[in-house]
Amino acid sequence: MAKEVAAMLYVFALIGALTIAVLLWRAFGPDRIDTAAGRRVIAPDDDPEFLRKLGEQSKKRPEEE
Repeated sequence: MAKEVAAMLYVFALIGALTIAVLLWRAFGPDRIDTAAGRRVIAPDDDPEFLRKLGEQSKKRPEEE
């Protein structure tokens, strides 16, 4: 009977260790590093700062048509 109890304790310890490992992975895994850096700009038309500057330049420039 003591062997069954010891085996169950090992199983519970293994499940607990796996649970902690998964939680730590989800908290500090590679997906979290990318999101912590902020939103990356992929193209100039996705960059609000670029679009603002472009709008200001077009207002300052006289019509060339």
